[in-house]
Amino acid sequence: MPTKIEEKTRELCQTIVDQPEMASIRRRIDTFLADAGARGQYETVMSKGNALHEKQHNGQTLDGTEIADFEKHRDELLKNPAARGFLDAQEELHELQHSIQKQVTKTFELGRIPIEADFEDGSCGHGCGCHH
Repeated sequence: MPTKIEEKTRELCQTIVDQPEMASIRRRIDTFLADAGARGQYETVMSKGNALHEKQHNGQTLDGTEIADFEKHRDELLKNPAARGFLDAQEELHELQHSIQKQVTKTFELGRIPIEADFEDGSCGHGCGCHH
């Protein structure tokens, strides 16, 4: 037997799925996943970016040629409509998730449903890490 919180969480999930924006996000993600070329471009950019990050993290000097190569691949990726749609969809999902998390976190913090004024200090709450 589901608890009241589980039941309401499922209702929230259904409300999220029912939003017209979610259908658009899902279409853009599916378009990207069906496009092997766009996925390959994305994987290349992610791999090159991770390699640069790792090199920098280890205190190694980044080579201008490596950076230019990464930027060239990144720019090509951003010109691909399927990849651009996917990246935008990811950002929209992140923003939605952040908004929900902010509300729930503030509810736990305050012990009540937050009002708009509760968010005016710019922080999401202790330990959020968003640095607003």
